[in-house]
Amino acid sequence: VTVKMPAGVADRLGTDRAALVDAVSADVLSRSHDVEGLAPATALGRLAAEGRTVVVDVRGVSRDWARGVAYVEAPRARHGAPEGWLYLAHREDGRWVPGLEGDREFADQVAESPLVGAAERRTMTAYAERAAAPRTRTRPLDAPPEQISPAGAQANVNGLLLPWMPDHYMTLTGGPHAHDSGSGYWSALDFAGGDASGLVRSSREGTATSMCGAGGGWTRVIHPGGFSTDYYHMRNTTYYNGTSIARSALLGSIGTDTCAGGSATGAHVHWSLRTYDANYAGQYTWLNGRTIGGWTWWNGSAQYSGCGTRLGVTACPGTALYNRTG
Repeated sequence: VTVKMPAGVADRLGTDRAALVDAVSADVLSRSHDVEGLAPATALGRLAAEGRTVVVDVRGVSRDWARGVAYVEAPRARHGAPEGWLYLAHREDGRWVPGLEGDREFADQVAESPLVGAAERRTMTAYAERAAAPRTRTRPLDAPPEQISPAGAQANVNGLLLPWMPDHYMTLTGGPHAHDSGSGYWSALDFAGGDASGLVRSSREGTATSMCGAGGGWTRVIHPGGFSTDYYHMRNTTYYNGTSIARSALLGSIGTDTCAGGSATGAHVHWSLRTYDANYAGQYTWLNGRTIGGWTWWNGSAQYSGCGTRLGVTACPGTALYNRTG
């Protein structure tokens, strides 16, 4: 496990540092698609054999509370993105109880933690108003990505835009695919070029976090209404740490950064959609049939091959398309 922790935070935690890191990393491993179900030591061994690790970044502490970011690095051998979560942890009866974004513990802790500001709390608790079922999958990971369950799910993404300035265009370089190019929902799109100066912008207002820290190319924005969006491979990024931002706020520029693993050929942004519905445990979710930036997205016969449709026009990989608000 790789630990990131400012000296001041480490001093305040004192001897509790190791216990906090162990608790958070165990929770992360239990949620990772690649190693879930394995004992922590076995899971870490498998990741290490692939040249990967778990990163626990502790960014703030206050009394019996801690918060930060934790992620599992993506394999360096393929295009894709890492699995990561914001977390809160509360020390109860001498032990740390972590909550990862999207689970019930996190929702409860957001409502109570002094490390969460009022504006951030309003955004991050939006999904908690939905009834949470026991944590079960709505489909097995090896099921076809178009096989979705509408029960408890919403196709409406509440006005999300594509990741650049409205009424400008970028080129679609990759249609719907799994965020890690693996077997999960086809939740990601790749974009490059265009007349937007390569600038990557938030799909909607929300709270933004630089997942790899300052200078890293991965940002997550949690939006009101139950969704969040990821932006990976960027360069010249703006640093955010639970910061409230407006729609189309500047996040960075298209690039090839792999601060948390994966690979990238040619400057682009790898954009992914996540759900905040507690029934889906804060995971990446499908694009198929959803409208973003005025385009309705459809899976292809294989990852990356799908297209968007708008007003009778079909845009497949290699096509330039405008980002529309309606």
